[in-house]
Amino acid sequence: MKHTDTVIIGGGQAGLAMSRCLRERQIDHIVLERGRIGERWRSERWDSLRLLSPNWMARLPHYAYQGEDPDGFMTMPAFIRYLEAYADSFEAPVQTGTTVHCVERADPARFRVSTDRGTWCARNVVVATGFCDRPRVPSFARDLAPHFHQLVPSDYRRPDQLPAGNVLIVGASATGIQLADELQRSGREVTLAVGTHVRLPRRYRGRDVLSWLVDIGAFRAPADPAEERRSPPPQLVGGQDNLDLDLGTLQKLGVRLVGRATSAGPDHVCFADDLRATLNEADQRLRATLGKVDAHIAAVGIRPTPAPELIPSVPIPSAPRQLALTDAGIRSVIWATGYERHYPWLKLPVLDERGDIRHDRGVTDEPGLLVLGMRFQVTTGSNLIDGVGADAQLLADYLATRGRARAA
Repeated sequence: MKHTDTVIIGGGQAGLAMSRCLRERQIDHIVLERGRIGERWRSERWDSLRLLSPNWMARLPHYAYQGEDPDGFMTMPAFIRYLEAYADSFEAPVQTGTTVHCVERADPARFRVSTDRGTWCARNVVVATGFCDRPRVPSFARDLAPHFHQLVPSDYRRPDQLPAGNVLIVGASATGIQLADELQRSGREVTLAVGTHVRLPRRYRGRDVLSWLVDIGAFRAPADPAEERRSPPPQLVGGQDNLDLDLGTLQKLGVRLVGRATSAGPDHVCFADDLRATLNEADQRLRATLGKVDAHIAAVGIRPTPAPELIPSVPIPSAPRQLALTDAGIRSVIWATGYERHYPWLKLPVLDERGDIRHDRGVTDEPGLLVLGMRFQVTTGSNLIDGVGADAQLLADYLATRGRARAA
């Protein structure tokens, strides 16, 4: 059995940020990664995906984007290289190709972390496996006939991967609208089932909208745990052309919008009669957010700045309550319905009724067990690449204090 002060589980941006902060505080640790550094970015993302945030927002503790295109958006291979360079910059103690099988108590003061490459004993464990763990698929998906090709975004790579025919995409957050755009442009007819979503323009008043949100402190606001459940990621797409991608754009391409999917049968899917209400709510949120930006501009006297661009409402189409898939030529269904966490290896009483780790700003009730990289963990920007570092610093300070108390 090997010994260390802290085991970090996960070698993505959260785990690496935590490692850098522990290194700074001279806390002995190891990072265990089931695959390669940034494995989910490598193997669970589609080919054309770019980061939704501009490159200048790729900031981790003591490391920032250093390329020649700060306003661009990194491709997945470029972001993986960024993470690898970050790990190299401080010689992160990452053990790749290591699957964790069990985390349990070895004794009241230490954990036993069992893996396929040996066992570690540690006083602390940081779970940094990420918010986007396992795709969430509604239970009624199993009611569809087996000849329909069903998949989740982590399985999708490119349009020619799907069988010939049209596509139903369930979920209209950032992932759903990007897949709808790509598949519609590939020549397929796409139907998009629309649930709760956050609408934002890519640029507003001459700047990337995220730069305005940074300025007004939108990502520094204290987290409201209830907001995490009702506020999905915004409908943004990263690209060299800085184009908006929202439901109105998709409608112009020919994508058919329907309401939230509620049930299914062997050859049909049913939808709620809520499309109008959903679109109106998204418009209200959009205008409230842009109103805060306008108020900030007026308060600080930024000049010159272009007049606000008109952000038109999304036209509300007549939407069917039920769709016969075969009649619509649909052969594939993509469930872009969000994510849930899955910890079958965590043998400690820290999971809530949804299977999430109960915590307060990353600290659980199990002494020495921490979590990092959760959405709305400390602030509204906690799970952003640009936000996870601050949470890592807090947890590293907590572990340093815990270590000093133990030594006293």
